[in-house]
Amino acid sequence: MDHQAKVAYLLKDFEQRGISTYTAAPPFYRLLWRLGFEVTPPHFASFSAIAQLTGAGFGVAWGLFMCLFVWSVAGPGAILSVFIAIIPAVVAGALFGILMAAYYRWQAKKLALPPWKDYPAKAR
Repeated sequence: MDHQAKVAYLLKDFEQRGISTYTAAPPFYRLLWRLGFEVTPPHFASFSAIAQLTGAGFGVAWGLFMCLFVWSVAGPGAILSVFIAIIPAVVAGALFGILMAAYYRWQAKKLALPPWKDYPAKAR
């Protein structure tokens, strides 16, 4: 079974279990899958993989948003604001990543999910 078929099966299975589609396959993961990356869904990924992927995505998006719309009003110090934005973006990304990883690992344990490589066969 290829990656796309496994993801489709996952979405149907999780819908039957009452788990939201956006929880099972967040928009960032859907984007990566559309771009051709075979990223393991968050419920099946390791704690560190979830923390790194979601944290990096959130940190970059949040940092760009803050630079463009909030800190850019600093006037002549706008260049400085880019450097000042890096530290809060890294902290926000790290905290978000850790929280998301804790949530997904907790939910995966609660659902007693097998490893991703074994998912469709052992889930039936």
